[in-house]
Amino acid sequence: MNPSHLTSLKTALRAAAVAQFAVAILNLFLIRIMKWKPDLDRAPLLIREVFRIHVVFISITLSIFGTLSWRFAYEIARASSPLTIWLAVAIGLFWLVRSAMQWLHYSASHWHGSSLRTSIHWALFLGYGAMAVVYFAAAFWRNG
Repeated sequence: MNPSHLTSLKTALRAAAVAQFAVAILNLFLIRIMKWKPDLDRAPLLIREVFRIHVVFISITLSIFGTLSWRFAYEIARASSPLTIWLAVAIGLFWLVRSAMQWLHYSASHWHGSSLRTSIHWALFLGYGAMAVVYFAAAFWRNG
């Protein structure tokens, strides 16, 4: 791989790592930010418990992705072993599916008619998609 491409990809992986840490932290405060506590309080106990456990485990998962991406950015960018390629593909698939879910799962009623919410929806879609592109580039982009 061209040295400048390698440096760019390493930088993009480090940026993705920082973004994943940010999402992991933000995720821990999502109930408060979105003012979901009254809705969660009305949900059955099991749903509240599962929701809170998933919040924590998504944050742990994103922190692991961020840590591995930061620490091994050079190795992932170089695709230095099958493990780094598989890791890049796995994280890329995670973000590709998350990006698609932004359109396929959420009802447009959540943002329709609100320019702020529409902007946030698009920013999340594009940001998650960009992370998928970075990881897929690390896994598959080679210069002959």
